[in-house]
Amino acid sequence: MARISWLVPPPVAARPPRQRSAPRPTRYHRTVFISDVHLGTRGCKAELLLDFLQKNSAETLYLIGDIVDGWQLKRRWFWPESHSEVVHEILRKVDEGTRVIFVPGNHDEFLRGFCGRNYAGIEVMREAIHETGDGKRLLVLHGDQFDGVIEFAKWLAHLGSWAYDKVLAANEVMHTVRRAFGLPYWSLSNWLKHAVKDAVEYVCRFEEVVARAAASRGLDGVVCGHIHQAAMRLIGDVLYLNDGDWVESCTALVEDANGHLEIVRWASPVSAQASRATATGEVAPVPA
Repeated sequence: MARISWLVPPPVAARPPRQRSAPRPTRYHRTVFISDVHLGTRGCKAELLLDFLQKNSAETLYLIGDIVDGWQLKRRWFWPESHSEVVHEILRKVDEGTRVIFVPGNHDEFLRGFCGRNYAGIEVMREAIHETGDGKRLLVLHGDQFDGVIEFAKWLAHLGSWAYDKVLAANEVMHTVRRAFGLPYWSLSNWLKHAVKDAVEYVCRFEEVVARAAASRGLDGVVCGHIHQAAMRLIGDVLYLNDGDWVESCTALVEDANGHLEIVRWASPVSAQASRATATGEVAPVPA
């Protein structure tokens, strides 16, 4: 435990009382999946995520990896109050009866040694099988084990993470300027990924490999994160679902009582508007 003490957020004050001036969740789901929050980094949109969590509730909440960015925290400590508020809100949901399942990713891999345990009501698992309301069986995992760079050249992955942090810093500058002019959030890093052919090819290969892994186990689909690219589509007979991230697109995957799945893009803490994915899996643009 001493070896990972530098990665554990400092003690925070006791949880705020449950009474609050803001209304409780306005939309109820059977299941919510989120990943790639990257608490501990400047690129994390903690305020948007907190707003989403406060306005949405679920029977089960899956945290599918890279919730805490241990890589970044090891290089430089960054933990503002808004990041603690996200943790508090997740714990409130546990208190209120939500089942919370945490599947660690590569950036919070220090927690993989605790899989199979329960901490503060949060179940830590290496992977999970989720059954939807209409009977589909979905493999739930972060997805980094299918990334050859992560598995076989970790030093290159860390270098890529450093470069990515720089782009996210540029994102923040652009966001500040755009907000000053009343313009909506726009992600430079997300645009670059779409614009670079090799990145697009990598995403396609990743999706296909993950889908094949689910098919090989006789499952109907897979829910993952890791590549910060929200998606919902059929690959062969396998339903591929990626819940996106909370540093660029601010998206979540949600399921209703009938097993219907959709991707929600959280627009802003002021409007709290969400644009939903279509049946084809295309994520609609955030309205201005």
